[in-house]
Amino acid sequence: MEDGQLASEIANVGAPPGTVVYYGEDRSEKVRITLIEYNEERFVEKEFYSFQDCIDHVDSSMVKWINVDGIHNAELIERIGKHFGIHPLTLEDIVNTNQRAKFEDYDNYVVAIMKMIYYEKEMCSEQLSVVLMKGMVISFQEAQGGDAFDLIRNRIRQGKGRIRKMGADYLAYALIDAVVDCYFTILERIGDKIELLEEELITEPSKETLQQLHYMKREMIFVRKAVWPMRELINNMERSETELIVPSTDIYLRDVHDHTIRVIDTVETFRDLLSGMMDIYLSSVSNKMNEIMKVLTIITTIFVPVTFIAGVYGMNFDNMPELHSRYGYFMTCGVMLLMIVLLIYYFRRRKWL
Repeated sequence: MEDGQLASEIANVGAPPGTVVYYGEDRSEKVRITLIEYNEERFVEKEFYSFQDCIDHVDSSMVKWINVDGIHNAELIERIGKHFGIHPLTLEDIVNTNQRAKFEDYDNYVVAIMKMIYYEKEMCSEQLSVVLMKGMVISFQEAQGGDAFDLIRNRIRQGKGRIRKMGADYLAYALIDAVVDCYFTILERIGDKIELLEEELITEPSKETLQQLHYMKREMIFVRKAVWPMRELINNMERSETELIVPSTDIYLRDVHDHTIRVIDTVETFRDLLSGMMDIYLSSVSNKMNEIMKVLTIITTIFVPVTFIAGVYGMNFDNMPELHSRYGYFMTCGVMLLMIVLLIYYFRRRKWL
């Protein structure tokens, strides 16, 4: 958590429930509001920087998707909530970027809060809140920029698929499904990195390999924190008795639930793989050290008797018969060489070399 964000949360301790205070990175850009309206025959897409201008262009006869890029303007979020009758507790959750993924059912709307994950220089997350009302979906994104919804926008623009024939509940499902699909993209990238790391681990492990392992384990913890609550979110959405979600959409919710389970299974598999790779790294380092020690031990064993002979004949005694032998030097060197050869032969027979 950023220091400024922590200070904001501490400053808000003891505030009444439903106090709308933004918790997140400091942002100064203007909040952008995109309005998309459609039915089977018509499609309208407009961009605004004023909430009132957006409301003035709303057509009650079409399905409406209002996408708010930026939740750092708490006053604007409160205005939007007041206009559409969104409960202050929901608004409080929307502007709190540390909010755990969840689904809540109110009288006139339902809300799903989740994390979108993407890569820039490193793995990042962005909070997304989807509010489903009668004939309308309002999505609140933490920051402006890319998101997971370009395919959905293109399908609406081009009238492809069934999205233009369905209601707002299907649109809400499509947004959640797009977020879950992004999890698959992230996991595919992580899987590729794990394969490369595994190959490096087997061939030539190093300190950089260990650092990369620790980094990837942190990434998996990051993904797990975002993904695990999604199962509960979809379950609650399926079990909800709200009239805003029609029975024909339930089958699609079951499908995205299955996708979520697959994502969770993949996350757990990758976590197990990384834990196993850490054990492999430690074993590889230990084996490498053992090989080095074995070589050093063999070298020491070979030269111990040779050193003993050299030490004996290095003593300065006058009465050593071999010192005056004409062939003493060559015989001693020959004995030393023979001992080295015999020891090497013995080690090879025992498969120590």
